[in-house]
Amino acid sequence: MKSVDIFGINFAITDYKGAVNEILDNVRSKSPFKVFALPVHGVIEYQNDEEFRRAVDAADMVVPDGQPVRWAMNCFYDTGLKDRVYGPFLMQSLLEEANQAGMSVFLYGGKTKKVLSDLSLSIQKDYSKVNVCGVYREDSIGIETLSIEFLNECEPDIVFVGLGCPNQEKWIAKNGDALNAVTIGVGAAFNFYAGEVAMAPRWMQDLGLEWLYRLRMEPRRLWKRYLYTNSYFVFLFIQKLLFK
Repeated sequence: MKSVDIFGINFAITDYKGAVNEILDNVRSKSPFKVFALPVHGVIEYQNDEEFRRAVDAADMVVPDGQPVRWAMNCFYDTGLKDRVYGPFLMQSLLEEANQAGMSVFLYGGKTKKVLSDLSLSIQKDYSKVNVCGVYREDSIGIETLSIEFLNECEPDIVFVGLGCPNQEKWIAKNGDALNAVTIGVGAAFNFYAGEVAMAPRWMQDLGLEWLYRLRMEPRRLWKRYLYTNSYFVFLFIQKLLFK
């Protein structure tokens, strides 16, 4: 799949259909395949975190999760992308395909045990032919106890990882090649589909204003992140625009 360089990251020139097809091809071949969906936050983490940078460089496919990333791709490379490839919607599209094919999925992460449990129940309700072959959440932040041997014994076709950026990407880079499955970082999707956090209205997503909606919902946690990452992304964008 063709890709373009956006501030050091090779983003796939793809839409939902193309990304899903690429993932399903690797599911069918039982090939390890590492997928990241990176928004502005991920782009800025890439500039500052060496371990994260190595993780992203090792990914098999990186899709443009954020509208500003898509805008940059269209501006600098004329890719003609009409929409981003948003992690939660990509997860939903994959679950629809998994439901038709009777695939198995493993859920790793989640803000709380309740989120993970509610997500599992939601998938089993809405996608009755999907086999949720396992769920796992770490009890302590920064301490990994999930056994790769156990995960492989569950025989998932797709492993959805909801540890948040940059932790999920680092985990996938470290462990993805040892799995006979596709591993994909889906960020806040666990919280959205478990009903823990409301998703921004579609019109705000389309205008690249999802950050504003999430900031209103969690101002204390997110204000520093968005002030820094959004400003830095604008700086990188203008810099590239002036010197391209």
